[in-house]
Amino acid sequence: MIDSSWYVRPEGVPDRLAAGGIVARLEDDKVLIALGQQDGYTDFVLPKGGVDPGESIREAAQREIHEEAGFDQLTWLADLDVKSRLNGAKTKWVTQHYFLFYTEQIESKPTDPRHAPSVWFAIDELPSLCWPEQLEMIVSNRKKIEELVKQHAQSH
Repeated sequence: MIDSSWYVRPEGVPDRLAAGGIVARLEDDKVLIALGQQDGYTDFVLPKGGVDPGESIREAAQREIHEEAGFDQLTWLADLDVKSRLNGAKTKWVTQHYFLFYTEQIESKPTDPRHAPSVWFAIDELPSLCWPEQLEMIVSNRKKIEELVKQHAQSH
């Protein structure tokens, strides 16, 4: 159970820089968001992970999305948010940079075998997510996400 203790940094916990994003597309004038699941878990998550040496934060986000969500045809639309919390093992303080990407891909094939193909959800019909800050970020940026996705889809 994720509670408020995940969002309070204990003294002496090392930092970890991470990146990920929201992958969106337009279908019948509805904005859809791709959510993933890791093997053994039932809750959905946004794809994200650590930034490798020599990689920009946005490059890391695109790599992690490809590995965990299976999308490799991405168009960057915006820098969305930065969130911090403990990692799953509560051993590192993770600062996560989230971006908004557009894709026309429907089917996904994660390159990381621990992840199932992504599932598309309408932005106004999202399930609960494993990490509450991810859902909060989508909800608080919903208008911006919808505007940017629709604007991009209509211009292409």
